[in-house]
Amino acid sequence: MEISLLTCSPGNELYSLFGHTAIRIRDSRTGMDIVYNYGTFDDSDPLFYFYFTRGIMLYSLSASTFTEFMMEYEHDHRSVVAQILNLSCEEKNRLYEALRKNTMDENRLYQYYFLSDNCTTRAARIIESNTTDSLLYQDIFPVNSSVVPTSAESSISGPGMSYRDMIHKYLEREHQDWPEFGIDMLLGKNLDIKPTNIEAIHFLPDYLYKGMDSAHEGNKAMVAERQTLLQFPETKMNAGWFTPMVFFTLLLILSACFYFLKNSPSIVKGLLIFDFLLFTFLGLIGILMTYMWLGRIDDVCRNNINILWALPTHIIAVFFIRKKAPWIKYYFLITAIIAALLLIGFPFGLQRMNTAVLPILVIIIFRSYNLYKIRNDAKKHTVQG
Repeated sequence: MEISLLTCSPGNELYSLFGHTAIRIRDSRTGMDIVYNYGTFDDSDPLFYFYFTRGIMLYSLSASTFTEFMMEYEHDHRSVVAQILNLSCEEKNRLYEALRKNTMDENRLYQYYFLSDNCTTRAARIIESNTTDSLLYQDIFPVNSSVVPTSAESSISGPGMSYRDMIHKYLEREHQDWPEFGIDMLLGKNLDIKPTNIEAIHFLPDYLYKGMDSAHEGNKAMVAERQTLLQFPETKMNAGWFTPMVFFTLLLILSACFYFLKNSPSIVKGLLIFDFLLFTFLGLIGILMTYMWLGRIDDVCRNNINILWALPTHIIAVFFIRKKAPWIKYYFLITAIIAALLLIGFPFGLQRMNTAVLPILVIIIFRSYNLYKIRNDAKKHTVQG
């Protein structure tokens, strides 16, 4: 019997951008050739996306033939590399029985957590728990190995990396600017935690590959042989020009143009509509952040500093933009001050924010202070009159 750890290169879809891990069991005597895959999920459930936003993601261990597994990756032009594990007969039988048992209906489902319990984590743990001696991993962060499993060599680039750094490597390689902005916006400060060596190995497929490649069980190396099962040239998505930074910078320029042409009645009306749409959008984003912070069962969206520029209370304030309520001018003054503090502290912030937030902060400062000034000047004219 031969047992291999399969590492699959990243795909073009968002869910596949970080690659994949599976375990292959092959027995030439019986003709058995099965791939065990912890990355199976059912997106046909009408409540799938509701559960997804709450972090209630049930994944399962599935078993398929090696041929079926490889057909999918060949179709998607994704490379697959195998590490044949140096296990004793007893360890192989124990690992096979553990995998077979975990495919039973009562065992196959598990609660998926993006950072700490995903398909790579499960594959690593079941291998580790069925070896006679504990696996010892070398530090995977220093780039001291010429072995590169897939096209994501740059993903393993040095010590001191946070979870966000690791994710960014893949997103930036594929020019996924909008998904990167969304992840940075919705996932909180916990994404800036720097994982330990073992946490990094358990996190992403390429890290597990590198960790396993240097692992030892007692005096023996864990990997007996490496095989390239599928090899495709690295393909990268073309960088689009319409990035979040471009979009919000253009929005900033537009708001500035509106301001300097505000003597026109039509421009004044346009600014009013712009402010209403801007703060409505920010308020809705803030409500989403609050829901993700409080509603998810995990903590990946908690402690999100972005909520300070996307205040949920904006959704109420927009209906008072044209009102003369005394508190509204102070509301927008406070909003401008908060945004200014975030802008000043951007390089030193408690949480790493996406750079596309910079023009958003300038827009908020610009428009909030203008709304405060309009009401403050109107009050002075009333007093003088």
